[in-house]
Amino acid sequence: MELDPHKKARILHGEVLINLDWLADNVIGASGSVFIKTSPAVVWQMLTDYNQLRETMPKVVSSTLVEENGSSKIIDQSGKSGIFIFEKIVHFRLKVDEEYPRHLHFTQIGGDFRIYEGDWFLEAANGQNEPGTLLTYAAKIKPDFFAPQFLVSFVQSQDLPTILKGIRAFCESKSQC
Repeated sequence: MELDPHKKARILHGEVLINLDWLADNVIGASGSVFIKTSPAVVWQMLTDYNQLRETMPKVVSSTLVEENGSSKIIDQSGKSGIFIFEKIVHFRLKVDEEYPRHLHFTQIGGDFRIYEGDWFLEAANGQNEPGTLLTYAAKIKPDFFAPQFLVSFVQSQDLPTILKGIRAFCESKSQC
């Protein structure tokens, strides 16, 4: 998500902004940003505590660190996605490459998606005279099961703000301990 100064100012004032793009071959581009009133180190700790993500990140049903090789990790995850009574549990194995403390890149290496890859970016920032973290998520998504592009886009428009707000609430509560 390209952050022009106007959008960045809105995020630093507390808004959660998302952007959805319909890409070629029925792929959805989903991105979103949130300002979190805590240091990048706290946000990093939350995002990389893979075995606890079901407790800290909305929509995550299970998450297990399977393999660790320095800054490269293999994670098995399941998540809840969908709308109303049409929620589905999706499974995926991710390869995550960590660049502490600024960037996580993930790529599905097995699971329910034809394409699921993206990034988390963490940037130290100041919002309303408070130091914190500008957290940005950007991913390309294409399920390996039948789901029309408009439906995948709609689900992302509902899920992504929930996830980003949940991360913000958890991390800000941890920084006040």
